[in-house]
Amino acid sequence: MRRTMLLRIKSDERVRNAVRQASLCSEFERKLNVTKSITKKKPKMPPSAFFIHMEDFRKEFHEQNPDVKSRAREFSKACGEKWKRMTYEEKVKYYDIAIQKMAEFEIAMKDYTENKESGEYEDSDEDSDSDDYY
Repeated sequence: MRRTMLLRIKSDERVRNAVRQASLCSEFERKLNVTKSITKKKPKMPPSAFFIHMEDFRKEFHEQNPDVKSRAREFSKACGEKWKRMTYEEKVKYYDIAIQKMAEFEIAMKDYTENKESGEYEDSDEDSDSDDYY
């Protein structure tokens, strides 16, 4: 008799815990979807001068070395060595592009934070895909 009562109490606790866990999971997923839709609208950091140089160097490197398409190590090493050998005057064009992109990013980020603070991005589920995870 006592054993059956204990088993019944434990099964009731399991049911309550399962219901509680399900509600917590659904609440977490809802918040996750809202967060994902907000972060989709957040501007991305612009590339540094080195990464802008890397984009240009990639084209040049693959034209000179068509057999080295899948070896990222060799490409990265050659790109880094060329960047170190470049004078400041040669790097200036990449720094100028990076500064321009950073200024555009700061403007976009300012707009984003103003819109986020005003509540424009709150509970906007129309852009989020609930079945689409990373």
